[in-house]
Formats: sequence, C-alpha cells, structure tokens
Amino acid sequence: MMLPRWSRAIANLSRAGLQSNFKYGNDCSNVVLHRSYAKVAAAAADSVLKGFPNQPSPCSLALASDSPLRVDEPKYEGIKHTIFKLLLFYSKQSQSIRGANVVYKRIISQVEKPLIYEVFNLEKTFKTTFSLLVLHMWLCLRRLKQEGKEGVELGQYLYEIYNHDVEMRVSKAGVNLLLHRWMKDLEKIFYGNIVAYDSAILPVAKQDELSNVIWRNIFSDDGSSPPNDAASQTVQAMARYARREVSCLSLTDKEAMFSGNFMFTSLETEKNSKGR
Repeated sequence: MMLPRWSRAIANLSRAGLQSNFKYGNDCSNVVLHRSYAKVAAAAADSVLKGFPNQPSPCSLALASDSPLRVDEPKYEGIKHTIFKLLLFYSKQSQSIRGANVVYKRIISQVEKPLIYEVFNLEKTFKTTFSLLVLHMWLCLRRLKQEGKEGVELGQYLYEIYNHDVEMRVSKAGVNLLLHRWMKDLEKIFYGNIVAYDSAILPVAKQDELSNVIWRNIFSDDGSSPPNDAASQTVQAMARYARREVSCLSLTDKEAMFSGNFMFTSLETEKNSKGR
C-alpha cells in the first residue's frame, strides 16, 4: 500500500506550493542516470486480456508512414554523415535515447490533454497528474519488456528521462531542501504502482483487481473506503481504457515502439462510450 508515502510526499509538495502547479517538460535529451526500473519492478507475464465493453476492437497504435506526427531519424549524407558517425550519433545508445525521448513525449502528450481529466472526472492536481503519468509509463514499460533485453534497455532510458524530468521540474519550481526526501517517496510510489498494475492484469487476478488498483492509485484520497456508484463507473471506464491500451500496444510493432512513432488511443473514444 503506497498511501502513507503519498501522504508524506503530498505534504512536502503542499508546503512547497507545488501541488496544483506542477508541470512536466520536454528538455530531457541525453539523460543518463543510474536507477533501474528493471531491477525493481516485477516482470509482467503476458496475459489473455478481458473484454472492453463499449470499446472498438483493439488495434495497433503505430503511426502511418506518411503521418505528419511521425518523428523519423534524420538522414545525413556525405561528410555530414561521416562526422555524425564519428560523434557516435548512430550508435545504439544514441538511437535508443532519442527513441526513448519520443516515447516520453507521447506519454506527456496524453497525460497533459485536458480531455483525460474531463473524461475521467479528475481534478488536475499534482497527485492526479503524477498518477496518470505513472499509469502510462507502466503501459509503455510493460510493452517494451515484451521485446526482451533490447526492450528492457530502452525502458531503462525511458525511466531515466521520466525521473530526470520530474526532479528537474520540481527543482526549478523552488523545491531544494526537501527534494531528495520526497523524490525517494515518489520513486517508491512509482515502483509500488508498477508492481500493482502488473499483478492486476495477470490471468489469476480477480476480475475487479485492476479497477481496485486504479481507484487506490489515482482516484482515492486515502483508499480507506470503496468508490460510490458514480465514481465506480468512472474507475471502471479507466480500467477499460488501460486494458485496451495494453492490448493495442501489444499489437504495435517493435519499430513503432522503439522510435516512439505511435499515439495512444484518442480519449474521444472513451468520452463517447460514457455518453451511451
């Protein structure tokens, strides 16, 4: 249970005046830290996913080759190509870091859409934004692990970019004295959530386990009471959305995942299904 840690982290953030003003940024290129999600998060087994009421059939999230939203590797020729090659621009590590940055931008784009808060009846606070970020990080890390060692390595770069971004943005907002203490709390929350989500979609998990985990991690203030009927419908809608993204990402090819050339499902889909 991560709620006591949430209480400590939110208390620290509230004292610093950040709970409602936290923003995530994009200037995270070429970050190499030393924490390792692969060593802490439990490995998720592939599972047969349950149905998605009121949702279209799962499909690949890969962008079309002619999509204006694609971010393709620059193609240099002649002396320019030679120089960049000498600078290790084409090394596996450099390409992985660039790909991880694009993946992270896709995550941020989805999490910062006003529609995600409207659809799931969430107030935009530090806790909800951070919790949605962790959920989408989990979706991508889980998919990358399906590609074996290469995927885990790219997932490590993705985690390092995420962690650097969170730390940098909060530090820029003026939190310095408490930074190390509550960054540790947020790191524990991140890993706890990852493990909980992994467990909730295993074949042996109870049918409502994912909804329960989402309620505790994203919606509930203290987790001490179950959601009422209205809240329960919203939580179940998010669980459907998460399950569908798991399935869609599994159908998304390796190249799209490693380059970041995919987009999460439009939230208009869930908004329309709620109105039925």
